[in-house]
Amino acid sequence: MKLHFYKYQGTGNDFIIMDNRDGSMNGLTTETVKSLCDRRFGIGADGLMLLNKKEGYDFEMKYFNADGRESSMCGNGGRCLVRFADHMGIHKKAYHFIAVDGEHEAEIENDIVNLKMLDVDGITSYQGDFVLNTGSPHYVKIVSDVMDYDVFEKGMEIRNSADFEKEGINVNFVEERKPDEIIVRTYERGVEDETFSCGTGVTASAIICFHNDSGYNEVNVDTKGGRLTVKYDRIGEGKFQNIWLCGPAEKVFEGEVEI
Repeated sequence: MKLHFYKYQGTGNDFIIMDNRDGSMNGLTTETVKSLCDRRFGIGADGLMLLNKKEGYDFEMKYFNADGRESSMCGNGGRCLVRFADHMGIHKKAYHFIAVDGEHEAEIENDIVNLKMLDVDGITSYQGDFVLNTGSPHYVKIVSDVMDYDVFEKGMEIRNSADFEKEGINVNFVEERKPDEIIVRTYERGVEDETFSCGTGVTASAIICFHNDSGYNEVNVDTKGGRLTVKYDRIGEGKFQNIWLCGPAEKVFEGEVEI
C-alpha cells in the first residue's frame, strides 16, 4: 500500500503529515507510525499527524509520537498542521480546530503561524523545580549555561523517575537571558530524546520564568531550531489565559512511501 505524505517543520520540530479527510488512514497501526518516524529506516520525524474532518470545525488534529502511540497536544505540530491545512485549500482568516486537549484557534500572518494554547490553571512546585500542563505535561528546571547542559541524560533521568515513569513527562531546561528572553532545550517523552524545539514546552517555560508578572506578557524563546514567541495574560495565582504560541512553520518536502 502506498501512502502520500508531507514533511513539515516548525523551528526544527519535524512531522510527517497525511491528509486523512477521506478516512483512508484511520487504520494506521502503532508499528507503522513508529517505522515511518524512524530516522534511519523510515521517513524520519518527531511525530506523525493526520488532518481529519470533524463536523463543526475546520479540521481535527490527530497526533502520534515517534514511538507510534497517540499522544497529548503538540504545539509546533498544531502550528504545522494549520500551515498544511492552508496548503490543502482550507483558507481561513481565523482557524477553529479540535485536538486531543480540546478546541484551538489559529491564524497565519505572513510566515508566522499563531496558535492559541490551552489555558493553564495551576503550577506545582516540585523539588525546587516546576510542573504544569500546557496541553501536555511539562517539567521545567531553571539552569545556567543551558547550551552546555547534558539535556539527554538529565532529561531521561527525570522523565523515568518514580513520580513520572508511568505516564511520562516532557523535561525542559531553561536559561533566562534578558527580562523578556529565554533559551529552552527539551527532552520529549515518546521521542525519548532531545528535540530541536517543543511548542508546549516553550509555552510552559515562558510561563514559569514570568509566572509572577501580572497582566500581559510577551516572551521571546530561542531553541536549537529557531525562535518562538509566547504571549499570555496572567489573571491570578497560577492562572493564565489567552496563551499564544507564535513562530514559523514550513513544508520541507512531500513524497510516497510503501507500507
